Amino acid sequence: MKIYIVYDSEAGHTEQLARSIAKGAERVEGAEVFINHVKKANVKDLEQMDAIIWGCPGHFGTISSGMKEWIDKLGYLWAHGTLVDKIGAVFCTTATIHGGIEATLLNLITPMLHQGMMIVGLPANIPENALYGSYYGVGVTSPVEDTHDALSHSLFSKGLALGEALGTRVANTAAVYAAGRKTQTT
Repeated sequence: MKIYIVYDSEAGHTEQLARSIAKGAERVEGAEVFINHVKKANVKDLEQMDAIIWGCPGHFGTISSGMKEWIDKLGYLWAHGTLVDKIGAVFCTTATIHGGIEATLLNLITPMLHQGMMIVGLPANIPENALYGSYYGVGVTSPVEDTHDALSHSLFSKGLALGEALGTRVANTAAVYAAGRKTQTT
């Protein structure tokens, strides 16, 4: 199964989270993971994917302009129903606690719903998610006060673990869904 991760990242935090999601997806047997920044990602590549995960930094509770510009290119795929029934998931980073993580995640989910995609989030049985995560996807706060630290230390390790968990969950869901489609066609 093919999984495509598309991200917008300005300071590297969201890219780091995207790579943790890819790491989690790659753990699932049969998963082939593609990852691209929005400036390099081609929306036509989505046609061949089984699952699509996209994310960006949150800007005042909404998505970044780079991600919005990329999403706005999906009109052709929408008109042809190309993404209907594909697995989808989202992620974001913010600079401050209560910086709009859930609002940003919901704003990222909305275009997936318009495309007819099936959304996968994270459940409460993942302890870190129940403590400080989100059921809508993965949101990680990279506090402004930590900017003097190295980038690798600016993201909470538990947030990156949630990224891996989301990648694994999406890949497992895509595998189950793909197996079900094969059973229905035979």
